[in-house]
Amino acid sequence: MAAKTTSENEISDDELQPVADETAYQAQRVVAAYAADADECRMLLSMLGIGPAGSGAANKIEQS
Repeated sequence: MAAKTTSENEISDDELQPVADETAYQAQRVVAAYAADADECRMLLSMLGIGPAGSGAANKIEQS
């Protein structure tokens, strides 16, 4: 059964904070290690907001 969402559980865009570059870099490495292929990796990184366009740390993963 799906959880009910209420206004007290919702987070406004103003309350969201970007993750630190090092945290994004580490998350990218974990996602890349477990993704089945490059397309899945890109999709998951995009969903997490840490894809190549979403983070300054994204260039580091391409250089590794």
